[in-house]
Amino acid sequence: MMNLVLIVGGILVLTIIIALVRVSSLISVARKEGTKVDKSSNRVNGALMLIFLIVSGIVTIWYSISTFDTYNLPLASEHGAVTDRLFWTTMAVTGFIFMLTNILLFYFSYRYQYNEERRAFFFPDNNKLEILWTVVPAIVLTLLVFSGLTAWHDITSKAPKDSEVIEIMGYQFAWATRYPGKDDKLGNYNYRLIDVENLFGLDFSDRNAHDDFMPRELHLPKGKPVLFKIRARDVIHSVFAPHFRLKMDAVPGMPTQFWFVPTKTTEEMRAETGNDEFNYEIACTEVCGRGHFTMRLLVIVDEPEDYEKWKAGQQPWLAKNPGYLSKIPKEMRELAMINAGISLDEK
Repeated sequence: MMNLVLIVGGILVLTIIIALVRVSSLISVARKEGTKVDKSSNRVNGALMLIFLIVSGIVTIWYSISTFDTYNLPLASEHGAVTDRLFWTTMAVTGFIFMLTNILLFYFSYRYQYNEERRAFFFPDNNKLEILWTVVPAIVLTLLVFSGLTAWHDITSKAPKDSEVIEIMGYQFAWATRYPGKDDKLGNYNYRLIDVENLFGLDFSDRNAHDDFMPRELHLPKGKPVLFKIRARDVIHSVFAPHFRLKMDAVPGMPTQFWFVPTKTTEEMRAETGNDEFNYEIACTEVCGRGHFTMRLLVIVDEPEDYEKWKAGQQPWLAKNPGYLSKIPKEMRELAMINAGISLDEK
């Protein structure tokens, strides 16, 4: 609250100063003195430039340091370290240039304020200077872009063979997740088969779909590669998990993917943050309609053995919805029941 009061107070003071300077200028014009240079006003404006530079610099540095922990979230994935390094490297380079140019901008406004006894120096061109400020930024930006492309290639490349494959689908206005069953293979889907219950449009003519399950919570194993297969059912959504440094758009008709390795369980993160109610989550960062704000998916990172126990206790979607057996070809129905763990006596 105090931070907000200080910021508002600073804005009000600045507004009052600007208003006073503007009123002074209008009075000069009304007195027909506008054609003359007001030396005192010129000095005041030059001094205000320096004051604004110093005050705004101090406030920016203080605010950034005091709120650092609120925007620099704890890291919970292996590739996140690479992402953070790229971010802070880019921030250091661009931040240095930003600070340097603005310091010079405000200082020059003070240092070279109007003086009747000084004439401007005519400086038509300088080829060496032109080459310098063209080549150097080009090299720096090329290095930054190349580093980013390398990291992007790594996380969107083919995932390790032992990865846990999980499908995430965005739709207005929620997330749905699908895991492979004991066969460790996700079944096919067909958008034509989507209905109120079959959210993914599972195609049960594919035997791999018989044991797929769809939990309400997203569970992940610590220390093991996880491959997210991402898609959208209606409009563009965006999968965002800040603690994993994960962000990938979910685009209708264009499946995307992203693999990573979680490094901290939910319990470990609660201990690190001192928050017993902490939970990982996935949010949508693409404004997708009126219910956009409701798109929050709870994520739980387990120890590997706890994850396997949880996974073994999940029931296939087909077993929970046996009515869909009638939509499976007769010659595959018995196999589907076996794969889904449905008793043949229910046939």
